[in-house]
Amino acid sequence: MSGGDNALDLAARRLEQAIHVLEQRLTARLKEAGAQAGGLFDQDRANLAAQLDEARARERKLEAAGAEASAALGRAIVEIRAALNGAGPGPSTQSAEH
Repeated sequence: MSGGDNALDLAARRLEQAIHVLEQRLTARLKEAGAQAGGLFDQDRANLAAQLDEARARERKLEAAGAEASAALGRAIVEIRAALNGAGPGPSTQSAEH
């Protein structure tokens, strides 16, 4: 039976060695995958930062356009009130009415 025990011990050692090699390969693959994932996260972060910068630039442009529109609307209101109160722009408008 000692021959059977030796074969069993040999098989157990081979299995342990195979498991050890498998663990090493798995560890290496996990490190590689982690490095790739880290690169993807960095790329995503950079893309998000660029999109945020673009959104902020659009926001500033919209705020400026809104301020210009508000000022133009204010001027139009003043002109309309003046026209309604009889202080129109001049005789050309009054002559068109007569």
